[in-house]
Amino acid sequence: MPGPLSVSRNVPADLLEKLVYDALVWCSLHGLVVGDKGVQRSGTDPGIGLVHAPFTLLPMPFPKGHWRQACELAPIFNELVDRVSLDGNFLQDSLSRTKEVDAFTSGLLDIHSKMLEINKREDIRLGLHRSDYMLDAEANLLFQIELNTISSSFPGLSCLVTELHRNLINHYGKDLELDSRRVPGNTAISRYAEALAKAWNEYNNSSAVVMVVVQTEEHNMYDQHWLCTLLREIHGVVSVRKTLAEIDAEGRVLPDGTLLVGGQTVAVVYFRAGYSPNDYPSESEWRARLLMEQSSAIKCPSISYHLVGTKKIQQELAKPNVLERFLENEDDIAKLRKCFAGLWSLENAEAVKSAIERPEFFVLKPQREGGGNNIYGDNIRETLIRLQQEGSEQAAAYILMQRIFPKASLAYLVRKGICHQDHAISELGIYGAYLRNKDKVIMNDQCGYLMRTKVSSSNEGGVASGFAVLDSIYLT
Repeated sequence: MPGPLSVSRNVPADLLEKLVYDALVWCSLHGLVVGDKGVQRSGTDPGIGLVHAPFTLLPMPFPKGHWRQACELAPIFNELVDRVSLDGNFLQDSLSRTKEVDAFTSGLLDIHSKMLEINKREDIRLGLHRSDYMLDAEANLLFQIELNTISSSFPGLSCLVTELHRNLINHYGKDLELDSRRVPGNTAISRYAEALAKAWNEYNNSSAVVMVVVQTEEHNMYDQHWLCTLLREIHGVVSVRKTLAEIDAEGRVLPDGTLLVGGQTVAVVYFRAGYSPNDYPSESEWRARLLMEQSSAIKCPSISYHLVGTKKIQQELAKPNVLERFLENEDDIAKLRKCFAGLWSLENAEAVKSAIERPEFFVLKPQREGGGNNIYGDNIRETLIRLQQEGSEQAAAYILMQRIFPKASLAYLVRKGICHQDHAISELGIYGAYLRNKDKVIMNDQCGYLMRTKVSSSNEGGVASGFAVLDSIYLT
């Protein structure tokens, strides 16, 4: 069997040309597409202007042992999110200082606080999560980058990239000396659709819909449409797409808690928006978020699940003896701890001093989701010194994280029809689904994966934000 270098070696020019051509045709035929950012579009209308999603031509080598480790962690993280979400005091206390300096986190916590005041119970709890990892080359350890509890994107397109790579290897495998059986299958989109359908079923109203909360300008809508299509075609569940502003205008909660939007009963609210301050340009959007939270609709995520995914909670959970507050199984706790990177608040003077002296070994993270928010290199030093000089309370809005250094491999990156070769590093995301109705756990599974690859000189890793491309893995 070929080794990992077979994936990243130089491909002869004539073969490369065939691979790129076939790959681009495959993308068009199979819906591996995103909206063209050069074309104005609405989040509720498909509009025109499609381009292929950015992708790698061949899968990235990844060790089988670390792949299994990441998959085994998914159900444990699912359970952890649920347990932490039920401890309202822990969430409020942990984020109290962040609330004072971060208006967005403050807005989320205010809604959470209102739910605590009225003792709002979420009997049916649905989580569609994605835990992201990098493999540190020197330590040969898998470290968690972050845990996404809201809008875990690309379950649809990630499955298509896996199929694309298998297809190319099946056709050109002898020339490439690759075996498509080493590219693990990807079930993310079908399992996510299954989880949403099961949640809809628990709500027990056959005329109700799944409502997808979307951004006003959405370029990654086809990833979302894959999910809605499977919901309809396999499970017979109808979905609607609404922006937060539309929900504010069209929505109301009946005395029994039923959420009506546009006259339709909503069984499940699935957020693909609402994770960024940009999604709340006015009070209208905040009213919509509160309205949904007050209802009996199943929220994916609920406000408490959303807060569990913040960077500050990630840092708190990494402290000694905190996991023991939520989990009993010692083996599970050990598995989680093994993947935790170094995480510090800016109250840790020693960590701040180290980061100012050697910023290349750290990442400074604000409480934000989506790519393009983190601070690296000399900018870390400048930011930390400024915060110290100002005696700034703003420090509570950030956490420091150990920087992870994956091994760079040669990769062929294809964006807007153009292929270029570069040294690249990758980030592995493992999807998980968790569904619970009171004491009964209906689903707690690993559901598939997302591989994102970027040139090794790039710090940020978001695909939608233009830094990375979609990839799959080749087990070594």
